[in-house]
Amino acid sequence: MTYTISEIAQMLGVAPSTLRYYDKEGLLPPIKRSPGGNRVFEQQDYEWLLIIECLKKAGMQLKDIRVYLQLTQQGDSTIAKRKQMFEQRRTEVRAQIESLCQTLSVLDYKCWYYEKAQADGTTTSLEHLSLAEIPSEFRDAYQLLHQLPPESRLDKTIGKAHENDRNH
Repeated sequence: MTYTISEIAQMLGVAPSTLRYYDKEGLLPPIKRSPGGNRVFEQQDYEWLLIIECLKKAGMQLKDIRVYLQLTQQGDSTIAKRKQMFEQRRTEVRAQIESLCQTLSVLDYKCWYYEKAQADGTTTSLEHLSLAEIPSEFRDAYQLLHQLPPESRLDKTIGKAHENDRNH
């Protein structure tokens, strides 16, 4: 099956101009043309574009995607290098995910904190909670924010630490 540039762009959720740019920048294997000169995309082109979009979402720069394309065109002798590129990107994405999970944890904690403060009508009610009184799903975020050493996790109060929350 073949697709026009508009059809393939719609399938990918990108503008046709993005696909023209990829082609101009050498990020696509040679794309067939219709007798009228229009690009004609095939299934393998769509699959390649899915890989490009994946790599872009994973933070790979276009110049590195171009290198990857060149490696694929060189054949099997570059399998190890291509694998290394994907492994490196995977490692970086895992680190990003871990960082984002930590960020989400802090956001969840702060939502809980302000929901409780809003219900109480003040942040003062939270100043004397012990760490044990904070729901367990928010303790890691609290500790991250307040940099409590591991040995003092359950015996500290959060009173002083939340003085700053009144201003944030």
